[in-house]
Amino acid sequence: MNKIDKEGADPEKIRGQLTEYGLTPTEWGGETEFVDISAKQGTNVETLLEQVLLTADIELGDELMVNPDMQAQGVAIESHLDRGRGPIANVIVQRGTLHVGDSIVVGDAHGRVRRMVDENGADVHDAEPSRPVQVLGLTSVSGAGDNLLVVDDDRTARQIADQRNARRRNAMQARSRKRISLADLDDVLKETSTLNLILKGDNAGTVEALEDSLLQIEIDDEVQLNIVDRGVGAVTKTNVDLAAASDAIIIGFNVRAEGKATEVANAEGVEIRYYSVIYDAIDEVESALKGMLKPVYEEREIGTAEIRQLFKASAVGLIAGCMVQTGKMRRNAQIRLVRDGKVVAEKATINSLRREKDDATEVSHGYECGMVLSYPDIQVGDTIQAYELVEVPRDQVKKDDKKDK
Repeated sequence: MNKIDKEGADPEKIRGQLTEYGLTPTEWGGETEFVDISAKQGTNVETLLEQVLLTADIELGDELMVNPDMQAQGVAIESHLDRGRGPIANVIVQRGTLHVGDSIVVGDAHGRVRRMVDENGADVHDAEPSRPVQVLGLTSVSGAGDNLLVVDDDRTARQIADQRNARRRNAMQARSRKRISLADLDDVLKETSTLNLILKGDNAGTVEALEDSLLQIEIDDEVQLNIVDRGVGAVTKTNVDLAAASDAIIIGFNVRAEGKATEVANAEGVEIRYYSVIYDAIDEVESALKGMLKPVYEEREIGTAEIRQLFKASAVGLIAGCMVQTGKMRRNAQIRLVRDGKVVAEKATINSLRREKDDATEVSHGYECGMVLSYPDIQVGDTIQAYELVEVPRDQVKKDDKKDK
């Protein structure tokens, strides 16, 4: 527990609060070791280190023992593409010893260790267990968290990497070709739109941060954001092929297309967007998602009229002689026909509108007019409700929903 030198520090109070989360100190009969320290002043730091070693020895025992003579195994903590040195992976060796010249597989990347650099920037020939090093010599950029494995030769490394790449591509393509079952039919009928993206960046941390930020965008249920694939390094022809197969847009962050990727993208109609500021990418993706939303319409009344007479005309059928009671009647407007308080027709239209003997575009309240409706079964006394559908901004709809709640 740090900062005990601060004024008002109360380690006992903190211990009590942590017991609520199942962390009971050993001095209170629990299993959690607490050491009060001040990193700034160095108080009890030695005690903390001794306690860490003691706890590790008790809890892990033989599990802390590793064989330094076996082929190395480890994990990539970070990886990136250096323009001068190529793909670089920051790895920690967990078992065995990693040597310059070893054939390795890191995730779906492979290669031979051409050079290793320690935390001080010095070249090293061997990396023992628990030692962090930068590894140069991979043919592509690995992902953060990928396991490192030493194999017998370059051919084996390439075969393993190719198999992993193939499995990943097949999984991505299968996901993009998801079959629709009868159980999913209702969801399909709702026509949910999906924006597919492929992310490429200059290092694994950047790609991960970009993906996390994009997935946190608040969007409506009728649109979805799907990250089809992500990777480190230049945009390749393989990325473009996958984008074409999955109808995806490629997002390149601090990277560009290489080789024939741009040419293939133009031929396949694949869009590649380049960014150097993460917020620009987030804003444009959010705008694209909002643009995929279906417009929301609100019904607004134009006016009402009462049918007071009916006239028959051989050319047009039944003509309704009406009095406009509120608002106005407008030619081609959508209407609702109400009889004795019940709706007898929806989404009908005013096909023809006349004021006295002249055609009219609209007739205001207080005036008589003649109308021919698309719904022929009309009666004297029926009420015609004319309305229009007006597109409403999405943010306004959300505000109205909150007010209703």
